[in-house]
Parts: sequence; structure tokens; C-alpha cells
Amino acid sequence: MKKNNFVEGTLIATLNIVLVKILGMLYVIPFYNIVGSQGGALYSYAYNIYMIFLSISSAGLPNAIAKIISEYNTLGYHDAKNRAYKIGRNIIAFISIIAFLVLFIFADEIAKLILGSLEGGNTFEDVAFVIRCVAPAVLIIPFLSILKGYFQGHKYVSPSSISQVIEQVVRIFVILCGSYLVLKVFNGTLKVAVGLSVAGAFFGGLAAYIFLRIKLHKNKKLFDLKDEAKEKIDNKTIIKKIFAYSIPFVVISVACHIYNTTDQILVLHTLDKLHFSPEDVEHIASAISTWSSKICMIINAMSMGMTVSLIPSIVAAHTEKDDAKVSKLVNQSITMVAFISLPLATGLCVLAKPVWYVFYGASKYGPIVLAIQVFSALIGNIFVISSSICQGLSKYKTVYITNFLGFILNALLDVPMIYLCNAIGWSPVIGSSIASMIGYTVAIIITCISLNRYQKINFGFTIKNIFKMIIPAAVMAVVLIIFNKILPFAEMKSTLESILLIVCDVAVGAPIFIGISWFMNLFTDIMGKPMVNRLLKKMTFGKLQIK
Repeated sequence: MKKNNFVEGTLIATLNIVLVKILGMLYVIPFYNIVGSQGGALYSYAYNIYMIFLSISSAGLPNAIAKIISEYNTLGYHDAKNRAYKIGRNIIAFISIIAFLVLFIFADEIAKLILGSLEGGNTFEDVAFVIRCVAPAVLIIPFLSILKGYFQGHKYVSPSSISQVIEQVVRIFVILCGSYLVLKVFNGTLKVAVGLSVAGAFFGGLAAYIFLRIKLHKNKKLFDLKDEAKEKIDNKTIIKKIFAYSIPFVVISVACHIYNTTDQILVLHTLDKLHFSPEDVEHIASAISTWSSKICMIINAMSMGMTVSLIPSIVAAHTEKDDAKVSKLVNQSITMVAFISLPLATGLCVLAKPVWYVFYGASKYGPIVLAIQVFSALIGNIFVISSSICQGLSKYKTVYITNFLGFILNALLDVPMIYLCNAIGWSPVIGSSIASMIGYTVAIIITCISLNRYQKINFGFTIKNIFKMIIPAAVMAVVLIIFNKILPFAEMKSTLESILLIVCDVAVGAPIFIGISWFMNLFTDIMGKPMVNRLLKKMTFGKLQIK
């Protein structure tokens, strides 16, 4: 194993997360064909609730551990660093057991909260059953997460990234094989098939945890270091620091998942009042909360990969009081996530119909949801990065304010936006995505104002480059729209024609965005000339370099 700097760690983590998300995107094609729209809705109910409880039990502590380890490692406090990991592990055991018991015991009440008065689709009993099936995952995933935080805090990005791939592969294997065997071989019920599928999270987490434990055991000498500086840090101080650091992470993670669950519940109830059929209501709500999000995973991967490397790097720079480096990391992280997310979101928006057709088949509402939600994912990426920056700089008040305000705006605007879209002739299914974008945007603006005022970070570099990258994205979108009008298979009457359209658009659109961005020097401005040269050297076997 070797340590990774910020950009290198970001690229390693992002590439692995992209691979994980691609796997996560692809498995839904056969899975959706096996369980159908009703099974897909049932899966989304359990998984969204599980993610909220997982956030409460594990989202804060692993990132807090990564931050504390990076801080103590920088100062040479190795004994305190290892004690922090052990204390965090004990705390997470207690919280995980409580989360599991709440999920398992109160599954019926949670199911009734989700479905409300909706009838004609999945029953309360079905939803409660799959919630209980996913509950055991809360007992293993938090321990996996805190072990990842231990590696990341030492700036060893590769092991935790590889463990994510292992976790995803095992999970997908259980989901596909389990659902197929239950429904197609043993003629079981849809409820049992989906229950076994959501249980895949437990088995995937267990496999990844075993891998990291083996990795840690084989590399003990890299972690069991002697103290380089005199330390007077007791366990009480460490516990206070763990809770102080973890609570903001819990807030942001829970807020993100509550965004999804709130959308799902409010969409279910509002579309029901607009006299959509129960089947359409469940399909649209699950499309917004789960199935469209599965496709948007490729966009979200950038912010997730960057956070892995960003927090330890910012903590180290802030601990060393290197304000110039902190400012550079802040601007570089936001522009990098925007630079990669924008063309992906633009391309998916243009290709929403064929992409949805390939994944889930023909749908009246799915492509409309996807075309708007890709931009919600883009803005959400920037929101996650800006919040992570505040956490790394210990600006917890800003984290609380922005997350609370963003959630309140989203919840308050969901129903009005659905009714407004319906009143002006737009599809009401996009109302909740618009509400989410407004909530995210307001939160980002407040965060940037706070960082500028109290941390003296100038965002001129970020604003300039974001406006610059809109040009290649807009040109790409216009060219693709015109290009798709003249293609003979643009009607997409089959999966093959949809795939051909996607391949042709990627072949045309990607060079346009990359070429214009290269001409405008966006690559060197954002990533830096040394990093661009390193990438060019590897890609061209040393034949091409920027002078």
C-alpha cells in the first residue's frame, strides 16, 4: 500500500466508485425485469428507509474517525489515533444495535407511514417484511464504514475503494440470483424475492469487511507507529471530539436521504390526489426516489470519490494553518466535481429516453423524471462537497443551518411545485426534483457566503471556471439534439436501437466537450499542469506532454 495525495486519491476513489456505480446501474436492468414495477417500488420503500437508519448509525462516525486520524497522524499522536478508532468502534456497536431493533420492531408502523392511504399496490405487510429483511445490514455496514475511515484517515485510499467493489459485486450476486431463484425456479412470492434482494446489503458488507480486516492484519506495521510528539489526550477528550465531528456528518447524510424519502412520500400522496392510478403513483414515486437515482449514480460518484480524499487533505492543511492550501483545495474540489458532473448530466438529459428504455423498458413518466433529476444530482454533488468542506474546517454551524434550511425548503416546496407544474401544463412528476434543486442551491449559496466571510476563501476561480465549462456543455447539447433528429433509428423501437443511439451520441458528444474544454484550457486550470502531464504520460505512453 502507498499513501495518496489529494488529486491522486480523488482519481483512485472516483474510478473505483464509478466502477461500483456502473455495476449498480447495470444490475437494475435484469433485476427490474425479474421483479417488475411493483417489485421495484417495494424494493425502493425498504432501501430508502434502510439508508436513513444506516446514516444515523454509520454516516457520522467513519468520517469523524477519518478526520481525527488525519489530524492526530499529522501531529504525530499515534497512540491517541488508535484509541480513537477503538472507541469509535465501540460507540458504533451500540448505535447499530439500537438502529436494528427500531427497524425490526417498528417495521409495521414505518410501512404505514410510507403508504398512507394508498391502496391497490403493495400492502403494509409486504413493506414491513422487506424492511425487516434489510435490518440486519445495519449490524455490519457501520463496522465496514468505520474501518474504511481508518484507512482513509491514513490516506490509504485503494483498500477502501477495492472493498467497495467487493461489497457491490457480492450484493448484486445475491440480489440477482436470489430474486431469480425465488420467482423463476421455486415459484415463490414477490415479497420473498424482494426481501432476499434487500438482504444482499448484509452479505456484501460482510465480504468487504472481511477483506479490509485481512488487509489491516497484513499491514500492521504501517499503522502501529510510535508517537512522534508528546501527547496528553485522554479518552474523554477523544469521545467529545468523535461526537463533535460525527454529528455534522450524520446531519448531512440523513438530510440527503430524507430528501429522497420525503419526495417519495409526498409524491405518493400528492399524485394520488391528482387522480393518477395507484400503479402510476407507485411507479413515479419509485422512479424519483430509486430508479432514476440508480442511473444518476454515475454523476454522484464524483462527489463521493472526492470526499474520500478531500476531508483528510483539508484537515491536514487546516491543522498546519496553511490557508493558501485550504483555499486551493476548496476551489479545486468544487470545480473538479462540476467539470466532470456537468457533461454527464447534460448528456443524460439529452439521452433520457433511450437510457431509460435500455434500463427499464418503455415508460411514459420515467424519461421525464430522469431528464430533470440529472441536474438535481449535479447540484446535489456540489452541495455534498461544500458541506464536506465545512466539516473539514469545523464549520459545524454552517452545516446545520444549510442542511436544515435545504430540507425545509424541499419539504415545503414539493407539493406546491407538483401542483404548479400541473397547472401550467408541465408534467407534475418533475415538481419534486425542482423543489430539491431549489433547496440544494440555497444551501450552497449560504455555505459559500459563510466560507468567504469567516474563512476568507475567494470563489472567483470557481465561478469563472463554472461559467467557462457551460460553453462546451451547451454546444454539446445543441449538436446532439440536432444530430438525433437526423438519425434513422432515433425512434427507438427496440433496445438495440436505443443502445445504438446512446453509443452514437457518446461518440459525437464526448469529443466535442473534451475538445472545446481543452481549447479553453479548462483541464490545466482545474487539475493543474503537473497532474495533466502525468495523465497524458500514462495515456500516451510518454509521447505527449504540455510544455
